[in-house]
Amino acid sequence: MVSNPLVSDREVDFGLYEVLDVEELTKLPPFVDHSRETFDFVIGSCRRLAREHLWPAYRDIDAEPPTFVDGEILVHPKIKDLYRRMVDLGLISATRPHDIGGQQLPSTIAVAAQAYLKAANLSAFGYIGLTTGAAHLIEAFGDEATRETFMAPMYEGAWTGTMALTEPHAGSSLGDITTTATPRVDGTYAIRGAKIFISGGDHDLTDNIVHLTLARIDGAPAGTRGISLFAVPKRRPTSDGLVDNDVRVAGMIHKIGWRGLPSLALNFGENGDCVGWLVGEAGRGLAHMFQMMNSARIMVGLHGVATASVAYHEALAYARQRPQGRPATDRDPSSAQVPIVEHDDVKRMLLRQKAIVEGGLALVLRTARYSDLATHAEPATSARAQLLLDLLTPITKSFPAELGFEANSLALQIHGGYGYSSEYLPEAWLRDQKLNSIHEGTTGIQGLDLLGRRAIAADGAALHALVEEVTTAIDRAAAAGVSQERGAELFQAVEALVALTGELAGRGSGGDVAGMLRHSTDYLDLFGTVVVAWQHLDRAAAAAEGLADGRGPDAFYRGVLAAADYWFATEVPRTHLLTARIRSGEDSFARMQPDWF
Repeated sequence: MVSNPLVSDREVDFGLYEVLDVEELTKLPPFVDHSRETFDFVIGSCRRLAREHLWPAYRDIDAEPPTFVDGEILVHPKIKDLYRRMVDLGLISATRPHDIGGQQLPSTIAVAAQAYLKAANLSAFGYIGLTTGAAHLIEAFGDEATRETFMAPMYEGAWTGTMALTEPHAGSSLGDITTTATPRVDGTYAIRGAKIFISGGDHDLTDNIVHLTLARIDGAPAGTRGISLFAVPKRRPTSDGLVDNDVRVAGMIHKIGWRGLPSLALNFGENGDCVGWLVGEAGRGLAHMFQMMNSARIMVGLHGVATASVAYHEALAYARQRPQGRPATDRDPSSAQVPIVEHDDVKRMLLRQKAIVEGGLALVLRTARYSDLATHAEPATSARAQLLLDLLTPITKSFPAELGFEANSLALQIHGGYGYSSEYLPEAWLRDQKLNSIHEGTTGIQGLDLLGRRAIAADGAALHALVEEVTTAIDRAAAAGVSQERGAELFQAVEALVALTGELAGRGSGGDVAGMLRHSTDYLDLFGTVVVAWQHLDRAAAAAEGLADGRGPDAFYRGVLAAADYWFATEVPRTHLLTARIRSGEDSFARMQPDWF
């Protein structure tokens, strides 16, 4: 076993089986053939692959990014071996039904297994994750012919997939895209336009790459309602085999992190010979794409947790073996130095990392469980789970990305001067982590989405469901013997959040939309702090139950309780400041004029 575990095995087992009781999912029809034994087998297989193959290759892949040679992207040779190993484990279609070759796993289990792979080598796993999302779009919305042509080889790993949304002039403003789709007599479309920041947009891993591309059919209205979704392959299938489809690499982005996965500018139809296949309904492309985007946002949250986790474990190991200084009570210069893990400030930094990593993982696993219930449970349970899934998705994406970056910074800090060098790995993970707050919608966009749409939808039905979930956790904690003060603090914070949301919704309905949304990023921060407090309280309840039952080891449960204490002591009080700031409508930044900067 490698010195860095990447993710704590005990933590994963605790989160799945003691906090969430995921074995309950085996009562749902799609999962009846599964058990804890099959769940553990899948997680164990990914754990071994991560530790034995992906992790040892990380440094070399980070040091030697893909190259652009004669119009083609060549990836690091080690990625080819890693990609094939991941395909052979069935990771691309792991959660998909048996009848299309999948393992029909719950998303919750897939997330837990993928945490190891992403912590080990995030960019190497990226090819798998992108292909899963693209193939799932075709599975969900493509007709039978399109599914047979594109979906099957993608799920098999023979081809990969991407999500081609962003354009150089539009960025996140997808309503402004200008890529066009002109109908052809055979029912396909001639595609012409440019896309940028396309992860995995070209490589030499497989014979073909299928780009799930947003474009506007000729004559379609302006704005988001005129956008359609197309499958645009690098090489189009014909009766004579694969032929060039006029998709060209226009340039490669030189990224600071995720260096094994190329980010590219692509041109479609430079020579007028790029063909695309419509996926789903014309004009519904953005709605279809959101299926992939919402799933991708949860995956970004997992990226953030995984990248913070591997750095936390590296920092912890370093702190345990690095001797420096003596306790403040020891004034004898001839006494032995102590490992820095014994110094209070280092323990503070490690505990903060631990609280962020474990709170973030708990949130991602819980959100994935809601996804399983929303998709597979009976109607009433499914509808309620969908409300919670929609509400939590922006937070699940943003909290691990933003707080994960802080955790990665602390890992570097613990390494001291060594951390500020490329000889040690924390600087690489800090680079990797930063992307997570940018892609799949920046933190600011997630805040607007949460406050402007999700929290107030259906007269706040999702918020009411959240209050019920939090109340259940509070009751569990009280029954387990956790201080009732913790439950009272959390309930007060949730009540304040609900009241604030109502006030902000009132501003919007009263015509002051700008005032409603002015502090949407602060609102996201507030919401995330409260939601992660809920995770820590539920974890504390499970830890108290474990101690009472003698499940051991005690040290693990004591650590869980300490992380919860830390979060309630240092983070929950911030909710009062954030609430006051948001309620005040403070507008100094909004009043700023461009020429004042």
